[in-house]
Parts: sequence; structure tokens; C-alpha cells
Amino acid sequence: MRHRRFAAAVALTATGALLLSACSGTTDASTTGADLSADFGFNAEGLPIVDETLTLTFGGEKSALAPDYSEMELAQQWEADTNISIEWENLAGQVYQEKKNLMLASNELPDVLYNTGLSDAEVVQYGTSGTLIPLEDLIAEHAPILSALLEERPDIRAAITASDGHIYTLPSVEELGILQYPNFLFINTAWLEKLDIPMPTTIEEYRDALEAFKTLDPNGNGQADEIPLSFKPDHFCANPWDLIAALGGQPTNNDHRIVRDGKVEFTANSEGYRQGVEALGEWFADGLIDQESFSHDDVAYLAKGKSETAVLGSFFWWELKEMVGDDRLNDYALLGILEGVDGERQASVSNFQEISRGAFAITSANKYPAATMRWVDRLFDPVMSAQASWGPIGITQEEDANGMLVQIPAEAGVSEGERRQLVAPGGPKVTTREHFETVVAPEPRAAERQALVDEHFAPYKANDAYPPVMLSNEELDTVSFAQTDINTLVKEKFASWIVNGTVNDEWDGYLAQLESLGIEDVVNVYQQAYDRFVG
Repeated sequence: MRHRRFAAAVALTATGALLLSACSGTTDASTTGADLSADFGFNAEGLPIVDETLTLTFGGEKSALAPDYSEMELAQQWEADTNISIEWENLAGQVYQEKKNLMLASNELPDVLYNTGLSDAEVVQYGTSGTLIPLEDLIAEHAPILSALLEERPDIRAAITASDGHIYTLPSVEELGILQYPNFLFINTAWLEKLDIPMPTTIEEYRDALEAFKTLDPNGNGQADEIPLSFKPDHFCANPWDLIAALGGQPTNNDHRIVRDGKVEFTANSEGYRQGVEALGEWFADGLIDQESFSHDDVAYLAKGKSETAVLGSFFWWELKEMVGDDRLNDYALLGILEGVDGERQASVSNFQEISRGAFAITSANKYPAATMRWVDRLFDPVMSAQASWGPIGITQEEDANGMLVQIPAEAGVSEGERRQLVAPGGPKVTTREHFETVVAPEPRAAERQALVDEHFAPYKANDAYPPVMLSNEELDTVSFAQTDINTLVKEKFASWIVNGTVNDEWDGYLAQLESLGIEDVVNVYQQAYDRFVG
């Protein structure tokens, strides 16, 4: 049995961190010596993976609600099946993010990073330095399930392959088709009915409805406390990007980076974007937009839908119940994509990825990469992936009459999301579109969103998402600092222009600032990386 701890590394003082920063993190590099899996009776096929118990240390990120992974039934099953014992040292998200760089710079690395929490830049940095070992040969030799998947899905292989040709981390894939359209626009139909206003279908009709909400006291309390429209920019699911498309003809997303006809576009310097922002500024000046839209946090935002007296006329959010609660579910309906000023319906597509990198990495400290790769390959079996995502069969899932895995309803007072964090470790896994039809049914709440996307958004797709491309070191050097400054400028101007109505006065100076920050070079880098990806 072998033990390796890295808890001490994440507790080092700042002085220790300075000393360790000179270390490469590859003191114990397995790449310089033989794989020692055979010392534990390594089996190339079947179970157990090793005849004698092999202990590996796993570090990485976990949900704050999740218990130690060793307490999860699924992790215990994995150990019993494989004879590989895991010492789990996964830390809650924020704690891990604060400690990970120090840990990766130390000579106290875990054998594996599970839910690595690494950015693309960090994957490239630690991969090229040798802290993370290349995985492609190990995949070919010891991961038949993953190898078959990557052969069938070259897009997944491309997503996890760095520009130097190496694979440093393994994927997590969940293809429900709902991440592309996270910004659902809901409207208060009880107020529409009371004011005898039909369901809006155009952006002009929608504005008229908001004006009526503001002026005609639809909640009937005699006070001007109605909030016609509320949103929360730069949030996952509360952005008014589809209104920009309707008011200015410009689809956009949180990155302000889209693809149309194979061309990468930056959207926040277009004439259509300017027109959309100008129109929203006019709405704000007319009192149609929540005055706190650029300042409230999630708690304050979600509370507005549950106030004692109904005050919320329309809003962007991913899930209706989460915003308005059970009592008002029937008072709101999804508005969907409105016909814009140009007569078109345009649904902006986000860049949130269903194919994610960074689910699993083997570090240079690992002396048993063959056994480790065999261990992780089992997680890419569709049934095992479903359990890693939603929890064990018999606990959170069961087979229906057709052999499909379906959710066992959560106990009263426990949400599906909370339960998932308590029993499912996540990590490397793949559930494709086909698997959702043949292996595991989507969670009920996910299935509802999927149906809404299929009906109200997907038919009006206005752009392609930027794919999950991993930039090279050189490309990252070009875009990293410039993109940070560009994103800051765009975010600040978006808020100030809507609140102050000054977009036209400041537009030319803003375009000059973007040019000076290197927006053209950034777009060219993303185009180059895109072309390489679709190759």
C-alpha cells in the first residue's frame, strides 16, 4: 500500500510559496521511470485492476455541499470493484481555487486531479512543464471505452487536445442541448390578463406591455411599485442578450464572441449592438427596467419574484419556480424569442460548453499511470457516467420498464440539485445525446428546459457557439491580458450606457479604446484557433 498526502502543501505559508515557486513540480515524475503498476499485480483486462490493494491520492475540487468522496456509496463501489483505494483530498471550490497553484508548484502533488478546476491556461502551463503528464498513449493502450468514444467523436478529441498535440486532461460531457440558450424571458400573464393585453410576439408589443405594467397598477395596491423588467448582466442565465438581438439585430452572448458562416465575430463593437444598447437605455430612462439591474446580487434578484405583493412583470432566469416560487407558477409564462425591429426572430447562442476539459489529470507524481488509466476508463461507460453525474442506481436512479435509468424522486424538502451534490462525485464522464435516449433519462427539470429550448429557441438559432478550443501558449499570451481589459471595458460601458443613456456620445471613443486594446489581434487569434479546431 502506498500513501501520498498533499494537505501540507496547501497549508504552506506565503514564505514557503515563494520558495516553492522555483520548483517545477516534477520531482517525482513518472515519465522518467518505469510504470510500477505490475508491482501490485496489474491486470490489463477485467476486474480487479490490481490483485494487491494500491492506494492513490486524488486531489481537486468539489461542491461545498458534497461530503468527503470516500463517504459516497459510488466511490466505495469503485474501490471494491478495482482494488484501488483512493485517498480523497478534494476541497470545496473556493478553498481549492485559492490553494491549487501552490499545490501544483510543490513536490507534494497528488497522483491525480479529479475535477481539476484548471483553466485552459493552467492546463497548458502545467502540461508543458511536465506537472501533468500526456495521456494520449495511455488512452490508446489502457482505455478501450474512452478510445472508442474519441474515435467515434473526433470533436471531443479535438476539444481535449492541446495545440502541441497532447491530451493533458479528460472530458466531462453532458449533451442535453440546453446550455446554448440559458436566458429564458418570462412575463407575468396574470397582469396581461388583468390589463386585457394579448401575449406579446414582437419587441414593440413587449415594450407596450412593460409600459402598461409601469403605469396601470396591475398588482392593484395603488402604488407605483411594479418592476416591468429585471435582469442581471454577466450572469449565467439572466442576461438580456436576446433583447439586443431584437432591438438591434445583433446576436451576442456573455463573451461577445460568436461564429457565423465559419467567421469569428466580436459583437460588442457592431452597429447592431450599439442600436440595441441605445434602445435599452431609452427603456431604462422610461422606467421600464429595474433600477437595480446592475447592482443586485442573486439573493436580492431572486427575492423580487417572491415578494409579498407581486411586483415583477418580466424577467430573465433559467427556472421559473426558482424565481417566483410555487404560489405564482401559474402567473407567468415563457415569452421566448420576440420578432425584432427588423422582422426577424434571433436566438443568441451562448458559448457555455457541453464538452468540458479538466475533469481528470494524472500528475508527474503518479508511479502507476497504467492502473490509473484503467481505473478512470470505467467511468466513461454510459451507465457509470450516469451514476457519476446523478448518483448510484438504487439511491437516486432506477431502471424503468424499458431499461432506462430514471430519477427516483427526491425526499420532500430536498431539491434534485442538492441531492445530486451529496451523492454524485462528477468528474470524468460522458452522456451524449444518444445516451439520453437509450441509457439515462434527463432529470425532470432538465427535460422541461429541453422541451422549451426545442420549441422556443432552437428554431431561431442566430449564430454558432465558439467551440471548446484549447489555445496554445503563444495564443494565450496574445489574448489573456488584452481580453481581460476588453471584457472590463465592455461590461462597464454596457451598464453606464443603459443607466445614463450616453452610448451615442461615447461610441467613437469606445471603438478607439477597443482598437488600442488589441481587439483585432484577439479576434484573429480566436479565428486561427477555430480554423485549427474545425480543420
